[in-house]
Amino acid sequence: MPPSPRLGLRENLPQFSLLVLVNAFVGAMVGMERAILPAIAQEQLQLAASVGVLSFIVVFGLSKALTNYVAGRLSDAVGRKAVLVAGWLVAAPVPFLLMWAPSWAWVLVANLFLGVSQGLTWSTAVIMKIDLAGPKQRGLAMGLNEFAGYFAVALSAAATGFVAARFGLRPEPFYLGVVYVVAGLLLSVLLVRETHGHVTVESDGAERGPLPSQRQIFARTTLADRDLSAVTQAGLVNNLNDGMSWGLFPLLFAAAGLDLAQVGLLAALYPAVWGIGQLFTGGLSDRIGRKGLIAGGMGVQALGMAVVAGAPALLPPTGLLPAFATGQVLLGLGTAMVYPTLLAAIGDVAHPAWRASAVGVYRLWRDLGYAFGALLAGLVADALGLSAAVWAVAALTAASGGVVLVRMRETLGRGGAQPAPGPPTSKPEPRHAA
Repeated sequence: MPPSPRLGLRENLPQFSLLVLVNAFVGAMVGMERAILPAIAQEQLQLAASVGVLSFIVVFGLSKALTNYVAGRLSDAVGRKAVLVAGWLVAAPVPFLLMWAPSWAWVLVANLFLGVSQGLTWSTAVIMKIDLAGPKQRGLAMGLNEFAGYFAVALSAAATGFVAARFGLRPEPFYLGVVYVVAGLLLSVLLVRETHGHVTVESDGAERGPLPSQRQIFARTTLADRDLSAVTQAGLVNNLNDGMSWGLFPLLFAAAGLDLAQVGLLAALYPAVWGIGQLFTGGLSDRIGRKGLIAGGMGVQALGMAVVAGAPALLPPTGLLPAFATGQVLLGLGTAMVYPTLLAAIGDVAHPAWRASAVGVYRLWRDLGYAFGALLAGLVADALGLSAAVWAVAALTAASGGVVLVRMRETLGRGGAQPAPGPPTSKPEPRHAA
C-alpha cells in the first residue's frame, strides 16, 4: 500500500520543483509575445488604432479567464495532471500561427489558443502547488510559482526582442515557442504526478460542513464574501494594468524614440522585478500577513505607472530611458507584493474541498482584467493619447488598493475555515459552509 501523501514544501520538494520548472515554460509562452507583437501589428500587418493593436490582449484575456474557471472545476472532477497535459496540447499550434500569420485574424486565433492553454496550464500549476504545500507555506509556494512564471516571461521577452533586433520580427523569435511547448509537454506527461490525494489529506484535517454549489462559490468569491471579493477585484485591476502595460508600453516607448532592443529590455524589466520579487514577498506574507502587502502593492503599482506616464512631458529625450526603467521597476515591485499574496489569501479563506473552484472563479475575474485593460487603454489612448491612458489606469489601481484597505480583513491563519455569509441561526454554522 503506497504511503499517505504528506503536506509541505520539503516533503514534496522534487515534485514541487518540477512544477516550478513547468510553470517557467508556461510563462515563457506569454513572454515571446510581450516585446514584439505590437511592432508586428504596426509594421507588418498595418494596424494603426490602439484598440486594434490591443485586440490580441482582449482575445487572450477573455479566453484565459473563461478557461481558468473551467480549469478549476475540471481539476476537481478529473484530476490536475490531465488538465495540465491538455493545456500543453492546446499550446502546440501557437508559435506556428504567429510565425506565419498573413493577417491580424491569424494572430487573434493564436491568442485564443494561447489564452486557453494558459488557463489550463497556469491554473493547474497553481492548484497543484497549493495542494502540495499545505496551509503553513502557502504564500511561499505561490511566490515560487509566480517567480518561475514571470521571470520566464521576462527572459522570453528579452530573448525575443534580441532575436527580433538581429534577425527580424518573424519567424525567428517564435522558434523559441516551439522549444517551450515540447519541453513543457514532455515534463508534464512523463514526470508530473497527480496531487489530488494531498487535497484529501488536508480536507481530513479541516472542519467539515455542507459542500457549497458552484453558484454559491461563484457568488461568494465575486461579491458576497468581503475578503474573497476584495481579493478578486484587486486581481482584476492588477491584470487590467498588466494588460495596459503589455499593449501600450511598447508603443509609448517607441514613440519616445527608443529602439526595438531598448523596448525589449524595458518590456523584460517589469516582469523580471515582478518575478524575482515574489521569491521574497510570498514567504513574507506568511509572516506579516496578506492585507498590507496587497494594499501597499497596488499603491506602488500606481506610482510606477505615474512615473512612466509623466516622463515624456517632464524630461528630455536623454532622460527617458532611465525614467521608464524606474517606472518599470516600481510596477514590478508592486506586482510582486500583490500577485502571490492574492492567491495565498484565496487559499486562506476557501476550504480545501472547494478551493480549486474558488481559485478558478478568482482567476476568471483576474484575467478578465486583461480584456478590460486593453479595451479601456485602447479607447483612452485613441481619444486622448498614450500617456492619458496610463494615467487613467494608474488612478484605477490606486482606487483598488483603497478598496482592499476598507473591505478586506486579514486572512493569514484563517486555514480555509471562514464562516459562510448568511442570516444568523440558533446553532453555530460550520465554519466553511456556504
